[in-house]
Amino acid sequence: MSDISVQTDTGAPAGEQCVRQVQVTNQLGLHARPASQIAREAQAFAASITIAGQGQSVDAKSILDILTLSAAMGSTLEIRADGTDAPQAVDRITELFAAKFGEK
Repeated sequence: MSDISVQTDTGAPAGEQCVRQVQVTNQLGLHARPASQIAREAQAFAASITIAGQGQSVDAKSILDILTLSAAMGSTLEIRADGTDAPQAVDRITELFAAKFGEK
C-alpha cells in the first residue's frame, strides 16, 4: 500500500483564519499615509491579509490596493487574515485603526 500526500497551496501557511471589523475614525480616511502604514505592517506577517469594504476586497500588503477602497471617515471595513500568524496580523492592523494612524 502506498502513501499519497495531497497538498493545497493557498498562498499562505496553513493555520487560523481571523476576521475583525474596524471603523475608519481619522478625519481624512484611508489616504496615502495610513495605507502605507497598513501595507508595511501587513508585509511583516506570513498570513494572507485582505481588507474588505466598499463592495470590494483588496490585498492589505499593497498600498495601491488599499487606496482603491476610497474609505472615508465613518466607513466600516473588515480585516481578514489566513495563516499561522493571522490573529497577530489582525490585532496589529486593528491597533493602527484604533490609534487613528497617529493622526488627531
